[in-house]
This record gives sequence, structure tokens and C-alpha cells, in this order.
Amino acid sequence: MQMIETTSLPTEAPDFDDVIVNGKTIEAEIILQEMQYYPAETMEDSRQQAAQSLVVRELLLQRAKELNLVPDDSDADNETLISTLLEQEVDLSTADQETCERYYDANMERFKTPVLIAASHILLGADPNDLEERAARQSEAESLISTLQDNPDRFAALAQLNSDCPSKEVGGQMGQLDKGQTVPEFERHIFNLDVGLAAYPVESRYGFHVVRIDQRVEGEQLPYEAVEDRIRMYLQERNYRRAVNQYIQLLAGDAQIDGIELMGADALLVQ
Repeated sequence: MQMIETTSLPTEAPDFDDVIVNGKTIEAEIILQEMQYYPAETMEDSRQQAAQSLVVRELLLQRAKELNLVPDDSDADNETLISTLLEQEVDLSTADQETCERYYDANMERFKTPVLIAASHILLGADPNDLEERAARQSEAESLISTLQDNPDRFAALAQLNSDCPSKEVGGQMGQLDKGQTVPEFERHIFNLDVGLAAYPVESRYGFHVVRIDQRVEGEQLPYEAVEDRIRMYLQERNYRRAVNQYIQLLAGDAQIDGIELMGADALLVQ
């Protein structure tokens, strides 16, 4: 994905309109400066995100002044002012034990210790852009799997002869692995394999792997008591974000905003 480099942003934005929030103008130049914090695939996407952030900020500051939380000419820090407003206007509901237990029961798979595996592999390396080479290496990997199905004890020897990975010096052993230690496309496959030789080559950006799972330790279910605090914090944060989102939507619905069409609810969350 091509990102917008902050150094490449123009000093002027002749094609960008000012944005007006309840009569208060947010100049195009200010939006342009804010865009450095919102890299995106296109300049217009970056402008949309930056302008929307500034609109939300302006709505909150206007509401704070409307409630006399600060005089119009005050030098109060805007972040502090917004925090004070949200504390006063947004209800921070707590997650009770029943709610936490219900969430745990519905999401038990999330609360397990990680699966651990020990694996060995034979890498037949191939350039990711060379389709002909990759097809040939895949065929070689399939042939090796066929050989190993009949002669499983030859894995280490074949790894030493054929593998393009330094692990060939130890018979292809990769040691103990948990999620996040390998490239995603390789990981997606190996953590779903049972103990033993995989029946098919596993493809990655590096080529094709003949994989053997030497050991697999399934994740253990964590008791509710071990994750209760984590669940409560998560639910309270989720509830708070939803409440803030709804509050901003109400402010936006009552406001006169020109120069931008605000996006969906999720995009209105204050940063």
C-alpha cells in the first residue's frame, strides 16, 4: 500500500475547501497540516480523515464552551478541556460480574494458553516472483513427501541434502514455536497440523516447506478468575468508546457542518 509521506505534502492545498462547524471555519491549511498524522492510500482519503478529526475536536470544544466549562478566551489546554467534558457528559458504566461471566462463557476460546509446537522442515527455496521456479520446487517438495511417507526415518538426512534453510545442519529442526515467531502464511498452516508429516507442501514467501510436527501441546483453558480483571477492563473500555461515539454523533447531528461529509459511526471516535 502506498502511503503519503509527510515530506511530500504540498505547502498549499488549492483543491481543498475550508470546513465550517457551526460558523467556525477550519481552514484548508490547518487540515493540510493535520494530514501528516493520517497517512492513507490517496491524498483525498488523508484529507477526509484529518478534517473529520478536526471537526470532532471542534464539536467537543464548542460543547465545552456552551456548558461554560471554560471562558471563550481561556488558555486552558484543549485536551484537558475535552477530557473534562467527556467525564461530565459521558456515562462510564462499569461491567458487573454477571456481564463479565457471560462474556467469558461466550468467548472461552479467547482465554486459553497458546498452542505450542515443535517442528522440523525442509525448505525448497524459490523466488516469490519466479512462477516457473516455484512450480518446480513445489513438485520437488511433493516428491520428498512421497519418499518420507514410505521412509519417515530419512527426514534428517533429506533435510541435510535438500533444505535451503540453515536448520538443515540439525536435521531441519526448528525447535519449539509459538504464534508470531514465523511468517503469517507459514504459521497459518503449521499450527493447524497434527503431529507427524504434513501431507502437502506448505507454501511461504521463501518457497515450499516439507513440514513435520514433532510435538504439539494444546492450549489450556484459563479459569474465569484468572481473566476476570482483563475482561472487566476490556468491557468497560468498549462501553466507554461506544458511549463517546454516540455522544459525538449526537453533537454532529445537531450541528451545521459544511465542507465535509462525516463518515460512519466508527470513524467518529475521538482520537
